[in-house]
Amino acid sequence: MAQMTDHGGGVRSIRVPIPDNPLGTTLVHVVDTDRGPVLIDTGWDDPASWDVLADGLTACGVSVAEVHGVVITHHHPDHHGLSGKVRDASGAWIAMHEADTAIVRRARESRPDRWFAYMADKLVASGAPEEHMTLLREARSARRPGTLPGFSPALPDREIVPGELLELPGRRLRAIWTPGHTPGHVCLHLEETHPAGLPGHGRLFSGDHLLPRITPHIGLYEDPDDATVADPLGDYLDSLERVGRLDPAEVLPAHQHAFTDAPGRVRELLAHHEDRLTDLLTLLSTPLTAWQLAERMEWNRPWDQIPFPSRNIALSEAEAHVRRLVKLGRAEAVTGSDPVTYVAL
Repeated sequence: MAQMTDHGGGVRSIRVPIPDNPLGTTLVHVVDTDRGPVLIDTGWDDPASWDVLADGLTACGVSVAEVHGVVITHHHPDHHGLSGKVRDASGAWIAMHEADTAIVRRARESRPDRWFAYMADKLVASGAPEEHMTLLREARSARRPGTLPGFSPALPDREIVPGELLELPGRRLRAIWTPGHTPGHVCLHLEETHPAGLPGHGRLFSGDHLLPRITPHIGLYEDPDDATVADPLGDYLDSLERVGRLDPAEVLPAHQHAFTDAPGRVRELLAHHEDRLTDLLTLLSTPLTAWQLAERMEWNRPWDQIPFPSRNIALSEAEAHVRRLVKLGRAEAVTGSDPVTYVAL
């Protein structure tokens, strides 16, 4: 059964289930405009999720066929998965930041052999053990021919330009580029007085950038054809501070629940990552590979209970934190080490 919440001022949210995921649901936000409803994110591409989204729109007094547009905060499948189905049913446009559109385009080009070879090289360089490499080879053998693992995303037809108002008739919704969780993640600032009169500056649709009780994953921006050494954690921390200065009256995230005091939550997240960097420096008093570091970091469960796909995600987060330490001059790669080890300075 659809769970719809009316936030007032022509904004509602629908809890769309994510199958087999501890997050449980994606909050799909429905914004009324003079040309019909616009969705912010759509949820996972799954028949049950689609049914909940359609029922939720009915509870909002509209149908899928009436959707005017879809604004995607970032390309992950629990946000972008159902976008194509919504467009097929309604003719709605789909908008996304160009950096994440490039990822969608790359996924659609279906170069799985190139992707698996790239991942294998990265895992070997990180010091991943043979048993983990065996699981990667098994995943490669089990995939459907011509597909990348994960999802088959719809290609957006509009670009979200940071700093500009989106074309939502009768509403003022401004895009704020907030990279870190993904390179093209955006938050969306509804520049309108809060319907309940809460103090602050409008409302913020924060996607996964700012969540009330969990910290979003900060991994690497994986692109087999780009050797640029990105600093996603640095990107995330910088964009967190920008959102904190915005001081919205209320935050409407893509998971969990709406909340207030965005600056306070930003301070908590900044402190969390500084603490984590400090802990990593302690671990790096002895040279460690990225894999060894990930094994020793604190996660939401013991390392031996983390399944294969989640270990890849944890490894990328460990590497993102090491890159930040290296960029800050607080750690360095050990010259000549293979696989590469890092040590605190």
